[in-house]
Amino acid sequence: MKKSAPIIRLEDVHKAFNGNVVLSGVNLEIYPRQTTVIIGPSGCGKSVLLRHIVGLLKPDRGKIYFRKYEVSALSEHHLARVRSRVGFLFQGSALFDSMTVEQNVSFPLLEHELGMPQERSERCRAVLSLVGLDGLQQQFPEKLSGGQKKRVALARAIVIQPEVLLYDEPTTGLDPIRADLINELIIKLQKTLGTTTLVVTHDMASARKVGDRIIMLYEGQFITDSTSEGLDRIDNDVVARFVHGEASKEELAELEAGQLAASISPLTNRHRAEKGT
Repeated sequence: MKKSAPIIRLEDVHKAFNGNVVLSGVNLEIYPRQTTVIIGPSGCGKSVLLRHIVGLLKPDRGKIYFRKYEVSALSEHHLARVRSRVGFLFQGSALFDSMTVEQNVSFPLLEHELGMPQERSERCRAVLSLVGLDGLQQQFPEKLSGGQKKRVALARAIVIQPEVLLYDEPTTGLDPIRADLINELIIKLQKTLGTTTLVVTHDMASARKVGDRIIMLYEGQFITDSTSEGLDRIDNDVVARFVHGEASKEELAELEAGQLAASISPLTNRHRAEKGT
């Protein structure tokens, strides 16, 4: 069977901040109607990669494509064409505190000038129903639980009926039960809407549950590309330790030698001195 053309493509993408290399020659192809999960330690560049895909960041070198569009070369005005086809769940939900749930969810429709007020209200109700929150339209974010905020943010991400859904650490800050609910929603939305899904996370339970394909970013490059089942057969110490949540021998040796305690003692002593204790 002929393989579908990728919907997203990164070619030799490099990015550094103040000399700190985050992405070092990244190549990636994301295929339609699949859920691809990018795993890796905190601070390794997973969120940075997502922001490149929608043009919130520009690479220092390399190219990013969304279908026929070279995102990395588009002006802010022309990026609107891409962003109207991509839903983005930001880490921390990023809801507007001064807006009601309905106003938050409807915001992308207003931004892209889609629909009349009644149509926007109906679309809002439909997507809130999909995530199990219809009836909360007039609530403000401060009245919602962490899990509800995530679901409102999900509703906002899908209200424009995107081709692609990007999730930035969707289970961070949630207890295991609420995290599993978000995982189930990711699976449900992919099946219901037929979207192409890209998730970045360091939550291995989430990665295994939602991912058709799991790839790992480490020190600026992808070091494995596998299925959930295949991860356990990869002969790579870095991958194995991350997947199983195990510290390295070097990290354990530092603890054993008391280097961690020594490094924090001056701060503790100074803090005591400042408090006069």
